Amino acid sequence: MTQSLHPKLHEITQRIIARSKDTRTAYLSVTRANRPDGPARSHLSAGNQAHAYAGCALHDKTILVGAKWPNIGIVTSYNDMLSAHAPYANYPDIIKQAARDNGATAQVAGGVPAMCDGVTQGKDGMELSLFSRDVIAMSTAVSLSHDTYDAALYLGICDKIVPGLLIGALQFGHVPAIFVPAGPMPSGLPNKEKIRIRQLFAEGKIGRDELLKAEMESYHGQGTCTFYGTANSNQMLMEVMGLHMAGAAFINPGTPLRDAVTKATVKRASEITSLGDSYMPIAEIIDEKSIVNAVVGLMATGGSTNHALHIPAIARAAGIIINWDDFDEISKITPLLTRIYPNGQADVNHFHAAGGMALLMRELLDAGLLHDDVNTVMGHGLRAHTQEPILQDGVAIWRDGPTESQDKDVVFTAASPASKDGGLSVLDGKLGRGVIKTSAVDSKHHKVTAPARVFDTQNSMIEAFEAGELDKDVVVVVRFQGPSANGMPELHKLTPSLGVLQDKGFHVALVTDGRMSGASGKIPSAIHVTPEASKGGPLSRLQDGDVVTLDATTGVLDVDVDPSVFAARPSVAFNKNAKVLGFGRDLFGTFRKACLSAEEGAASFSAE
Repeated sequence: MTQSLHPKLHEITQRIIARSKDTRTAYLSVTRANRPDGPARSHLSAGNQAHAYAGCALHDKTILVGAKWPNIGIVTSYNDMLSAHAPYANYPDIIKQAARDNGATAQVAGGVPAMCDGVTQGKDGMELSLFSRDVIAMSTAVSLSHDTYDAALYLGICDKIVPGLLIGALQFGHVPAIFVPAGPMPSGLPNKEKIRIRQLFAEGKIGRDELLKAEMESYHGQGTCTFYGTANSNQMLMEVMGLHMAGAAFINPGTPLRDAVTKATVKRASEITSLGDSYMPIAEIIDEKSIVNAVVGLMATGGSTNHALHIPAIARAAGIIINWDDFDEISKITPLLTRIYPNGQADVNHFHAAGGMALLMRELLDAGLLHDDVNTVMGHGLRAHTQEPILQDGVAIWRDGPTESQDKDVVFTAASPASKDGGLSVLDGKLGRGVIKTSAVDSKHHKVTAPARVFDTQNSMIEAFEAGELDKDVVVVVRFQGPSANGMPELHKLTPSLGVLQDKGFHVALVTDGRMSGASGKIPSAIHVTPEASKGGPLSRLQDGDVVTLDATTGVLDVDVDPSVFAARPSVAFNKNAKVLGFGRDLFGTFRKACLSAEEGAASFSAE
């Protein structure tokens, strides 16, 4: 039985609407003024059009010049190094033919970069990762700058790519947009075994050959990695925000159903342009309610902490201002409804088989924890996304999704959840303000009080671990990892070492102004701490031996030093010359100087 909207969710939404009134109004006024009268290309001069169509197939060129068919732009993040994006190689051909079959044309508008955090984890290239999101947003805008498209399809899956594509798409808010996933790879080595082998390697008990064998068995084919990190959290968000065809997220690549859903996506894109009666631009889909729905989806699934950065940045691109207090309050009223690694042992294939997104969204809607009165690419109302696609005579059709979980240890009900809250909390105190993900952390570790050991680089922390210097109760502090310092790299490289310490029985926590991977798990970690150390934040005054308390139950991040003494300490300055940059990092100096705080999305642009 569907309940009315949760009153606290209504209150939070109304607060965001009020806070965003001026910026949202300004955004919509520009967007609505840009709605085209007729095909987008009709305003181009003869010379403009000749350039735009010169490379097209003769049939498409003839249609583009002589007919009022919609023209669909494709923005792709294809490369064949990234397993999740390799399936996109033949998507343009599939899309172009499907467009012709549905009275439309399609062109590849442009490509965007797509780097893999799994490859750069712990390496210098990771310092380009977060700002690659903003590069992708700008690349998306450049791709659409020719202004010849009546709708756009966005081909992307992984960590910074989907947020970047979405931020870029919102700059062309008058253009209808659908995101086109490629799906997860089939399941490989069980996650529990993978973590066991990683920790054995960290302890020096097995060699690199055994480690590599396990990693290759885990990441073994085309498609997204199957754990529930940022890439798969992205796919959940696109469904919850109404930017996917219903049920599109977790169909495996290279299957007949995946191709059929892609073709149906093209058909739908051709229907929602301004040339027909179902015009649905992206600016009318991404609003305050859909942003709130995104946060609810994140909490209900125990999704990636990276979205505490991405959702605020996406929202700002649409003139909407959201902060971590909103996240914290939504987390408190949203039950955790899934157990997917790192919050459990199942992977996303298991989640999809157990009921997947259709069941999850049904549970949340029926509990009054999602706004149903929103626009989606399927039309009006989020309830349409409780459907799932199936094949019928080679064509995708939609039916009602499951009403009960096929595995009650993987997908839970709102009445009997895995946890009563979403497991993401705000921490605040003398050391600054950050977030912590507790959904994968045993409750006995939710509070840690121990002396600090302070490091300025992740490599120095690893060296101390290998020397046995951290075999004790300790709060490991890794500072100068914020966006203005070095681009805010993920620090997932530290996870195995910290896990070893915890398994030895020590009370261990991490505090950093950097990020952790979307796959971060059992170690209590205060991350994204702001103000960051390179801007004189409190972490720059912390010293070895200071007793630090991280308490996820009360939301406290504190240090046991007299406030006046702590405030009088000089800040340790960030040494910008500590190492030669290289690896392209020099090109991102402007981004580091201009970026907003972590709570504001760490974006190098602003809606204000």
